[in-house]
Amino acid sequence: MGNASSIEPTKTIFLDIDGKKEKIMFSRHCGTRDIHDLIAHAAGVSRYAEISLKDSTGAFVSLNPTMPINTQSSPYKVTSKEPSPTTGDGEVFTQVLSQVASQFNKVFKVEEIKTDIATRLSALERKMELEGLKAVEIEKCKRDISDIKDQIWNAQKKFVDFNRLSNETQADSGETQTPRPVYVGNTVDHFYSSLSDERKISLKRDVPSYPKYTLSQETIEYLKQPTFDIWHWEPNEMLSLLEHMFHELGLVAEFNINPITLKRFFLCVQENYRNNPFHNFRHCFCVTQMMYGMIHLCHLWEVMTREDLGILMTACVCHDLDHPGYNNTYQINARTELAIRYNDISPLENHHCAVAFKILSNPECNIFANVDKDTFKRIRAGITMLILATDMARHGEIMDNFKMKLEPEFDYKNKDSLDTLKMVLIKCCDISNEVRPMEVSEPWVDCLLEEYFNQSDREKMEGLPVAPFMDRDKVTKPTAQIGFIKFVLIPMFETVAKLFPVIDSTMVEPLRIARDRYEDMKEKNSMPPPPSQSNKKKTVTEK
Repeated sequence: MGNASSIEPTKTIFLDIDGKKEKIMFSRHCGTRDIHDLIAHAAGVSRYAEISLKDSTGAFVSLNPTMPINTQSSPYKVTSKEPSPTTGDGEVFTQVLSQVASQFNKVFKVEEIKTDIATRLSALERKMELEGLKAVEIEKCKRDISDIKDQIWNAQKKFVDFNRLSNETQADSGETQTPRPVYVGNTVDHFYSSLSDERKISLKRDVPSYPKYTLSQETIEYLKQPTFDIWHWEPNEMLSLLEHMFHELGLVAEFNINPITLKRFFLCVQENYRNNPFHNFRHCFCVTQMMYGMIHLCHLWEVMTREDLGILMTACVCHDLDHPGYNNTYQINARTELAIRYNDISPLENHHCAVAFKILSNPECNIFANVDKDTFKRIRAGITMLILATDMARHGEIMDNFKMKLEPEFDYKNKDSLDTLKMVLIKCCDISNEVRPMEVSEPWVDCLLEEYFNQSDREKMEGLPVAPFMDRDKVTKPTAQIGFIKFVLIPMFETVAKLFPVIDSTMVEPLRIARDRYEDMKEKNSMPPPPSQSNKKKTVTEK
């Protein structure tokens, strides 16, 4: 199909040759040498003459097809100079060579083709990037609109059902009651009933819009520390840091991963984390970075294979994929689609696994595409085992099993023992925020409480049981953290420290400091306010 813009009229240029007015005409397909020969012919000089043009202001004009057009009243002044008859053989040869090159260029149009191809490629890359970004935004907007529609529809439906049941109950008994919301048929109505493992998980943004960052040596070393501040990094920077971790640990070489496939995998993972206050892509990065830190801190490569390290790191990256922001207790009590699908057994963790392997089933994102069948079977089993271990309902079972493996001596060659250690390690990383400095850890508490409060508000609205530690009317920051640090975090990390003593100073000690800080905070919050000045004066007067 033709394009009118590709048809360009012939260009006309007016010339002043020693006071004589001439004009030449040429198309955009002419070469510079063609125009030179036209002007030389009009000026009555040889084609080897040097020719220059000046406009009415005395400025030189470039002799090429893109030269500006002029008018008859403002012609270009032509100056020509024939080559000297004493020109040396070398200069003549150079001129002849230039003529030959010009003719070749004219025949094959090398420069024009190169310029045209470069221009088209540049335009195509810009178009692809813009359209790729538009696709991401459109997809996210569609998802947000769909979620909002679901929320409005569910709220309206529950309100109607509630009023209808309330009126029926009052009419029958003559007294006011507070009924549970009614769920009609087999469909459980709630905000996140439809989740993403049933849809095709595809990459919405390709690698060209994923810039590469050069990491300083200081950042590379800092990345290995549990004190790493994860709040200073933008999403694309976090992608580059994750990429660096996989390269530095030798996982790219171990699994023969195509670097572009690795980039696409991380992009697809990022797009399948929701914008929850806590369970989001930054949390995924935080957990993975802590695992990377523990690998270096405990020299885990001395007791584990690279395959084991790859399973640990990949499980951390995928461990909360597509988390809806409402925990397993809500899923089970609300009888959600996930709870029904997985028979109330770790519904969220099973869903995270399903989404992870849905991503890996896409050839563009499969970082394990080049391993053999048996290796992939082991990798799949290992990642599934670790993600399922992050369900806190299994905390006691896993820790008791780990303590048994420590007595009398831990056997690194025993597969069951090593699997239990890996489960404990991912559990440590998943809930390790309080190991970090206060300025890094405290914002995470605010994020977690916000997510808790969102859930408890929904549970109250739907008439479901509400956990006290999630109720905005009962919980405070100190009460939320003290018990968790004292009875979950410190005992778990102390147990790991029996195997890796370095953990005691780098992780257990910061936890003890965090516990003491929150206890001081709780004590200050519980103290009665000091009496005001007016009260003090009144007391003195009464005495």
